[in-house]
Amino acid sequence: MDFSLYDAEQSQQNVTAFPQPLAEQIWRTKYRYVAAGEVKDHALEQTWQRVAKGLAACEPDADQDAIVSSFYEAMRGFKVLPGGRILAGCGTARNVTLCNTFVMRTIPDRVDGIMDTLKDAALTMQMGGGVGFDFSTLRPSGTAVRGLDCPAAGPLAAMDIFDSTCKMLVTGMGRGAMMATMRIDHPDVEAFIFAKSDRARFRNFNLSVMITDAFMKAVDNDSSWDLVWDGIVMRRLRARDLWTAIMKQTYAAAEPGVLFIDRINAANPLRYLETIAATNSCAEQPLPPNGTCPLASINLAQLVLSPFTPKASLDMVELRQMVRIAVRMLDNTLDVSRYALDAQWQQAQTQRRIGVGVTGVANALAMLDVRYGSPEAVRLLGTWMQTIQNAAYQASAFLAKERGPFASYDAGKHLESDGIRALAPDVRKLIAAHGLRNGTLTTIAPTG
Repeated sequence: MDFSLYDAEQSQQNVTAFPQPLAEQIWRTKYRYVAAGEVKDHALEQTWQRVAKGLAACEPDADQDAIVSSFYEAMRGFKVLPGGRILAGCGTARNVTLCNTFVMRTIPDRVDGIMDTLKDAALTMQMGGGVGFDFSTLRPSGTAVRGLDCPAAGPLAAMDIFDSTCKMLVTGMGRGAMMATMRIDHPDVEAFIFAKSDRARFRNFNLSVMITDAFMKAVDNDSSWDLVWDGIVMRRLRARDLWTAIMKQTYAAAEPGVLFIDRINAANPLRYLETIAATNSCAEQPLPPNGTCPLASINLAQLVLSPFTPKASLDMVELRQMVRIAVRMLDNTLDVSRYALDAQWQQAQTQRRIGVGVTGVANALAMLDVRYGSPEAVRLLGTWMQTIQNAAYQASAFLAKERGPFASYDAGKHLESDGIRALAPDVRKLIAAHGLRNGTLTTIAPTG
């Protein structure tokens, strides 16, 4: 395949026509490579070429041409859409990360620990990463600060500082984005729930309350709920009152969201290594402290055969192939990406989390003349998602055979997870033989 640059005349128009003017505008403003005022990507093909070459840079020399070609063709057909960080940064000289999602360290309950975490977050956001924090580790407002004989300002005061810092940052990827989480039993949880009643506060944060199974049982039983700090019950209130407050505030201000944190940890295939207490800024990716995960989406709308006809169907063979390519692209991303912190690099290398997701779901259903949300749509999506899950794990097992499993892989414990047990028998057999290259594989991000 010829990847030579376009000449000046060709650069006046894109070889691939954009589906609509807005798509071209987004490419020009967000993803086209322009360095010091000089346009590097004159056409969309050059963006795909740049990304394909960049992602294949860690491949053996003998294999690079074929792999670059497969990456390029998958993107050129709009079938695989790498995350925005990859599209904008891969193959460029920019000091940016290619990973979309980060969770920062567990925040120490002391001033130097808070400020060190803030510094790390600022460096991560400056490189284009969205970040999440668990503020449950900070003592509630009004409690004594040892050695100073003064009351603590509390986690929301710390969040104000983080919010101001994010507002200050100018990145090559647009505005910084953050997620703040807090446990449902933290004494300041009510203030957290109503924090966005002030529309001018926390404009750079998304907020999520971590809901436990015990709390939901208390809501169901209409029993009391304890707000606890350092093993001491600070307050006691009706669980349903707290739940109602969350629902009313979510209706009024669209936040906070809720994270069913016990369910998240139970479903985490890496639960034998970690306890999760936060997500990235958009909440699609639960991560451990210093965790990260690059993302890509399979565009289902581009995989429909004979759309809008009685013979319309999703090309399942092509779907599996696109998933395999996406898994390799994202596994390579972990190696070619830059990271703001060594701890993030180490976590990426030892767990090798990636997130293959989907976009174009509603469009694909419409092309099949299936109503979104109907029983038939649910059935089809279940089939498609199970196919994606099996194909992703199969691809990761083959990569493990080729490159070795992720460093923290424990075969006995990993194979016990419900997600692994739900895979097809032949895929489970493949994993048992070779292990897995990636600790997690699928993520449904909020694609547009």
